[in-house]
Amino acid sequence: YWERIDPQKTISQNIKDNLLTPNNLLQAEPKLLLQDFVSDPHNYISILSAIANGAHVVRDIVTSTGLASGHVSKYLSVLIDSGFVERRIPVTVKKKSRAGRYHITDLYLRFYFRFLENRQEQLALGIQEQALAEISKHLIDFIGTYTWEEICREWTLRAGAKGELPYLPDQVGSAWNAKAQIDVVGYNSMDKTLILGECKWTRNTNKPKIIKELIEKKVNRIVPKEGNWEIFFTGFSRSGWTPNALAYENQIIEELPSGINWSTSGMRLVDLDQLDQDLQKWTA
Repeated sequence: YWERIDPQKTISQNIKDNLLTPNNLLQAEPKLLLQDFVSDPHNYISILSAIANGAHVVRDIVTSTGLASGHVSKYLSVLIDSGFVERRIPVTVKKKSRAGRYHITDLYLRFYFRFLENRQEQLALGIQEQALAEISKHLIDFIGTYTWEEICREWTLRAGAKGELPYLPDQVGSAWNAKAQIDVVGYNSMDKTLILGECKWTRNTNKPKIIKELIEKKVNRIVPKEGNWEIFFTGFSRSGWTPNALAYENQIIEELPSGINWSTSGMRLVDLDQLDQDLQKWTA
């Protein structure tokens, strides 16, 4: 897929040239891939479209598709076995947890079922501008909701392995329950250590409020109740951090706040440029 991208063109122009023209390979690819695994892809396409549009639990997928719950579960099993979908659970709970959420694994298929699948008739008639306008309107939020968080988790995993963080996590994912959600969680159950991070994909530099809310409102609701935990906090911002946020980072390092069964070892704020430089260096 990446070989078709022209780095000299804008994102919008690449999308228009490679994805919005009728009868091109990338338009046909998702259904061709599905047909390698299933004879009738219709219901699978409905489920993938539902997931791409924000239905990540069985109940919501049933509502979106109109399929019976038992059928949805069966189709999801096939999609997981064939690698199209993965079931994610909070990294701080047992693998048999019922708190699973379903996500499309491939980045292009995620994009296709979010933006292109329901516009096939338009695109077949050569009506590109409306589709491009809709993609442009929602693309930034789409990246921030999914891809940016995943890249931040990759950075956390690699930074731990490179000794750039105080702990080496066994797992990196996210954590959630009925009361709170944390975007990035690096978890080591043996050492009782956690790396907790928030990700923001906004055009403006971020203020300390984001990290304050993480520490003051979310930690006690996410940290496992068993044992005493050491926590290192991270913040990821596309556009960087305000001077007040950087000052708050130093304050946390000096004060090291704690809770009933957790203590703080430090904090680090990362922006997109630094994250990009690090990943390029670590994966070279």
